[in-house]
Order: sequence, then structure tokens, then C-alpha cells
Amino acid sequence: MLIDTHAHLDSAEFKADIENVISRSLAAGVIAIVTVGTDLESSRQAVMLAQQHPSVYAAVGIHPHEAAQANPDHLTALLRLSQHEKVVAIGEIGLDFYRNLSPTEVQKEIFIAQLELAQRARKPVIIHDRQAHRETMSILRERAKDLRGVLHCFSGDLEMAQQAAKLGFSISVAGPVTFQNARGLQALVRELPLEDLMIETDCPYLAPHPYRGQRNEPAYVRFIATRIAALKAVPFEHVAQVTTENAKRVFSLP
Repeated sequence: MLIDTHAHLDSAEFKADIENVISRSLAAGVIAIVTVGTDLESSRQAVMLAQQHPSVYAAVGIHPHEAAQANPDHLTALLRLSQHEKVVAIGEIGLDFYRNLSPTEVQKEIFIAQLELAQRARKPVIIHDRQAHRETMSILRERAKDLRGVLHCFSGDLEMAQQAAKLGFSISVAGPVTFQNARGLQALVRELPLEDLMIETDCPYLAPHPYRGQRNEPAYVRFIATRIAALKAVPFEHVAQVTTENAKRVFSLP
């Protein structure tokens, strides 16, 4: 069994053939998909999709790219959405200093506000961190007390991963771990205990080898599990079982 802990809804093509995508995921052994909002509208769409499909769950949140468009009414609406029975997390939230599509101070403000929202909602968080490692960890240390969650599509180093694990956060690994040149990420996976890891596709982005460059989808999460199994010299079934249990625990999945 596998769980894809991070599937995006912001692709029109994804929406058009959603039934086939979900069917292929089930055929590949994926038992649950967490589809992730990046703003208020996509969060609403994620909840609607989760309502329609038993294997799909939703996360609601405002991505750092969209932080400049967020306002208090959006946060209030997200809090209401978070109470839906199929919403399992607040996310995708965090910081992105690579593209800087929203001012950095606004990103921090909205990130902190959503951590507080997650505490009120009693939900875990899905954290986006791109070239903002120091600031992300500082905010999590100061503002994420009693929260659990996952640092998705992790791009930090081993020390950061270990610090995050001590704070109660899982480290999620996506398609790049299958890339030949991803030696740093592969070394990190070898060092981290499986109990600290989740796996994701981050679809429709970052398709794993041998689909690199194509649209990603949840069925491909098994390629990530296969690569992790090879890196850690353990059976695929063991990786699938442990990462599935990790996701169930963090997101309170049945």
C-alpha cells in the first residue's frame, strides 16, 4: 500500500482526466491521495474532489506564491474549510525565496497566520520551503509548538532534516530522488530513518524517472518508494508499509 501525500489540483489537464488518474493510482497500489490547495479557490476544489472520491483527502492553505493576495477573509474561510471531515491538513504553506512571487515579509506573515490557524483547527501542516531554510526552521521553532506535519519535497540538508524531525515533522521525498544527479538527496535518504520519511509525487510536477519531464500523477509514487528501497537496501514492501503508516499517523487517515 502507498499514499501520495501531495497531489496538486492546479492543472487543467489533471482536472479533465481525473477519473482516469485516480483509477491508475488505485491500480498501482495507492490507497490514499492528499490533494493540496494553494489558494482559497484551489482549496475549495480540493475539498470538492475529496467529497467525490473515497480515496482522496484534501489539504487547504495559501501557498507563499499567493501570499500577497491573501486577506483576513481568506483565512477565515480556510478555517471553516478545515473543519470538513475529509480535510486532513493545512497546506501548502511556507516560504519561497527562490521565485519571490510575494514579498518576503508578507510570506512570513501569512505563514505564521496559517500555523496559528492549524493550531486552532487542530490539523497538521504541509510546509513549502524553497531557498528559505533558515527562516522556515526559525518560524517552526518559534510558532509551531504542538503542531505536527511534513516538510514537503524536501530540499534541505541532513542537519535540517534531523532538526525538523526533532520538532515532530516528517521529511517528504518526491521524484527528484530518482534523478541520477540527485546525490545529496539520495545520501540524505540513506541516513534518515524510514520512520521520519514520507513519499509524494508533488504532481503534476517533478515526475520521477522514467517519466521525468512528463506530467506527474499519483500512480508514479511507487517509483519513489522503489528508489528509496534501493538506496536503503530494504524491500519495497517495507518502504511502502512504513511510509504509509507515517502518513496515516501524521494526517490521521483511516
